[in-house]
Amino acid sequence: MASMMQPQIILLKEGTDTSQGKAQLLSNINAVTAVGDVVRTTLGPRGMDKLIHDDKGSVTISNDGATIMKLLDIVHPAAKILVDIAKSQDSEVRKSSWILDLFSVDDFVGDGTTTVVLLAAEFLKEAKPFVEDGVHSQNLIRSYRTASTLAIEKVKELAVSIEGKSVEEKKGLLAKCAATTLSSKLIGGEKEFFATMVVDAVMAIGDDDRLNLIGIKKVPGGNMRDSFLVDGVAFKKTFSYAGFEQQPKKFDNPKILLLNIELELKSEKENAEIRLSDPSQYQSIVDAEWNIIYDKLDKCVESGAKVVLSRLAIGDLATQYFADRDIFCAGRVAEQDLNRVAAATGGTVQTSVLGTCEIFEEKQVGGERFNIFSGCPSGRTATIVLRGGADQFIEEAERSLHDAIMIVRRAVKNSTVVPGGGAIDVIPRQLCDNAGFDATDVLNKLRQKHAMQSGEGASYGVDINTGGIADSFANFVWEPAVVKINAINAATEAACLILSVDETVKNPKSESAQGDAAAGAMGRGRGGGRGRGMRRR
Repeated sequence: MASMMQPQIILLKEGTDTSQGKAQLLSNINAVTAVGDVVRTTLGPRGMDKLIHDDKGSVTISNDGATIMKLLDIVHPAAKILVDIAKSQDSEVRKSSWILDLFSVDDFVGDGTTTVVLLAAEFLKEAKPFVEDGVHSQNLIRSYRTASTLAIEKVKELAVSIEGKSVEEKKGLLAKCAATTLSSKLIGGEKEFFATMVVDAVMAIGDDDRLNLIGIKKVPGGNMRDSFLVDGVAFKKTFSYAGFEQQPKKFDNPKILLLNIELELKSEKENAEIRLSDPSQYQSIVDAEWNIIYDKLDKCVESGAKVVLSRLAIGDLATQYFADRDIFCAGRVAEQDLNRVAAATGGTVQTSVLGTCEIFEEKQVGGERFNIFSGCPSGRTATIVLRGGADQFIEEAERSLHDAIMIVRRAVKNSTVVPGGGAIDVIPRQLCDNAGFDATDVLNKLRQKHAMQSGEGASYGVDINTGGIADSFANFVWEPAVVKINAINAATEAACLILSVDETVKNPKSESAQGDAAAGAMGRGRGGGRGRGMRRR
């Protein structure tokens, strides 16, 4: 009898919750599908917006998939995977989560976040009945990987190159790609206006990969068409001292001095004690301080610069000194703006090398004063000054322009485009639902066109204006092929990852009080899928 008794093995701490098997896999699938349903209605030109507010009173109105996914406080561990793939689609080379390591730098495309989330949710929704019927998840994973490879090959087959075009022709084609992206955004009513602006901004920075060379400055008030592009650098006027208004506000072909030093008298940061044997020596110490600041100012003037910018403070003494000599100055300039001025004018911060531009001027934009540098010889930078009404509107407009800029950059680099409007993937059903059209009728027409042996119907997609179908390519509804390829890749990886998890383990000490409360609301027990840790097959 004693030989039959086995010692009890304690593997996990008391209170650890584990869930495994078919039940927990179905729970994970349901969680991912629920997240997809949140952003589903935002897709396309007729997509709806989401209003998200938090306990701090911050309000965001957006239909951008990446923004919505980021603002949602998702606690379910499997559902968080969709947040990560949205980041992988939208990020600009940011290693902020483990799933970003699945893709190379060139995979980050900046748009298509709603598409990739919907695809992943749809893949798992279609897999659910097979899981319920007992089909092994590894068989489903192999099938999805095979289908992904075939789909990507088809996208490459349908892609059309825009290489070999003249500059003006290429700009026109790129504007079509930008307009397609902007059509689903809050500023879609002015998509042609902003598409041209975006293309000009991207072309201004040339082959440079740094997105921060394109600045977007927001000025409340006015309407969208009051927005304008500066072929150079523009930034809001910084804090200024007395004497500033006496300085000139416009120069032609000025030399520009960029500094990283303070030009003001200031007290010592640390307590210091100086013992003097002769009271007259005190004046020599005061004179030394003044001599130091005047020596710096004299050297600035001797350089021939007419515009002096510094990342640090320029005090009232220096401001009046420059005003007396018809020199414009601005201190506490943001580091990013200062670097963009350096790139545009050919100058270098904190050296004797001066930059230049054709025109510098300070002008009023809405309720703000702006310093504007245009006609810069080195180019390689641009600034979009964005106007609009409410702050939430301008914030969403900025996010929309970011997506369009990323799309145009990818189209410039990859030079292949595909028709949009659902002509490439399984998106047309949702486009129809969001626009109030009969999805069944439209999908039947699309299948008929796509099945044509000649291949002439392959570029047909949803016509969002009529509720029927139309040749997306002929109507200039274009998207870079890399967007679709990355969306299929990312969605397949996410779906396969969810299917490969066979057990969820929650360590009670790793949960915050908020996480415990949220997990408790989702239900407890086997198949609850509440844990943070997940074991893959």
